[in-house]
Amino acid sequence: MNYKPINNKGQARIFKNPLLEMLTKTRPWVIFLIYIPTNITLVIYASLQFDYGLKMIAVLFFLAMICWTLFEYLVHRFLFHFETNHTIGRRLVYIFHENHHDFPRDKSRLFMPPVPSILMSLIVFFLFYGLSLVFTGSGGYAMIFFSGFISGYLVYVSLHYAIHSYTPPKYLKILWRNHHLHHYKHPDKAFGVSSILWDKLFGTLPQTHKPMEKRELLENLQ
Repeated sequence: MNYKPINNKGQARIFKNPLLEMLTKTRPWVIFLIYIPTNITLVIYASLQFDYGLKMIAVLFFLAMICWTLFEYLVHRFLFHFETNHTIGRRLVYIFHENHHDFPRDKSRLFMPPVPSILMSLIVFFLFYGLSLVFTGSGGYAMIFFSGFISGYLVYVSLHYAIHSYTPPKYLKILWRNHHLHHYKHPDKAFGVSSILWDKLFGTLPQTHKPMEKRELLENLQ
């Protein structure tokens, strides 16, 4: 990934067309309004239609949330930081992620905007649905798993927004620290945002014997 000077103010211009440019931005409440009712509806429908027990629903739901954290790590590490000299590839990396490294405090792009978000979530849903049909003969499990997976996504984007917007609560300081290290010191480490588990397992957790100074962290947030 080709890094440029970081700007803590302003925002990137991704498209010359004003309509396309507008579609690259969103507010958190828009995404919550789309996915929270969807998740609730899918869980209720699956439980009633397929007579699933509460314990099974809870286990599958939280398993899906854990699976999201692995998905988040892999996408961030291998797709969002994909290095290529191909013009189209570099353009796609910039649209999806590099613009965020250029302007990490652009709040209008901390959540994926509705149009690409819905398209991607539909692809994920039908993938889960197809796998559920093949391995269980029922699509009901996919509805529960998808709801948990997207709930994991909502936790991730909410934390990501908070990390770039607010000071950390005591019990989540390590998440703030790691993500700011990723942006300001070690772009090749700390790919997990909502969890440090996979960074630990895959050896991409920043070294703890060289912590970012508190003063420097505060400077980055100004």
